Amino acid sequence: MQALILAGGLGTRLWPMTRDVPKPMVPVAGKPYLEHQLRLLKTQSITDVVLLTGYLGEQIESYFGDGGNLGLRIRYSREPAPAGTGGALRLARPLLDTVFLLIYGDSYLPIEYDLVGQQLVGVEALGVVVVYRDVTGETKVLPNIALDDHGWVKRYDKTQLRDPELKYIEAGVLALDRSILNWMPDEGSVSLEQHVFPQLIAAHRLLGMPVAQRFYDIGTPERLQVIEGLLG
Repeated sequence: MQALILAGGLGTRLWPMTRDVPKPMVPVAGKPYLEHQLRLLKTQSITDVVLLTGYLGEQIESYFGDGGNLGLRIRYSREPAPAGTGGALRLARPLLDTVFLLIYGDSYLPIEYDLVGQQLVGVEALGVVVVYRDVTGETKVLPNIALDDHGWVKRYDKTQLRDPELKYIEAGVLALDRSILNWMPDEGSVSLEQHVFPQLIAAHRLLGMPVAQRFYDIGTPERLQVIEGLLG
């Protein structure tokens, strides 16, 4: 399984920590956060990795190089200017396998990743989004996804409104078919969440995969402290 990691964000909520350091390189337990993600992939024998870099991306590329020190093969696709999550994928088109994992560069979800890709086998879905039902509110993230009785995503809404229909949170890991690139315009900034997901949901092509394992993220200083405790 090939894994792509979105590592080009500005990390504005971690400012000034991310003024001179890209968000994925923020130190966690003595290592850049991104290194923890990469080591998790290696433990599952996922060694073909593409890092989608942007802001201060040269620091990421200089630190990890070709990935040999971690037992990985790492390649890079760097945005010359912010292009959105979909735009970053579009730029990486020549590097993409037919089916690949997409992992958000600020999320940590210790699950068996091969199971995510297997959800695309034998169905007409073009994407699988891993979701978590946070009944205790431990993640401090409001639910943003609703599933129908068969597991298809029927609504995706990140306006952060409390809505009883929205029971799940997107957990930062997806499996995608490369053909989703055909659902994007050829130019301009493209958001997977705002521009592509609505099309897939309307066409009944986006599956949800609920997991019992909570996700962690480094989106805010408070959440950074939580994951420091986990990985420290």
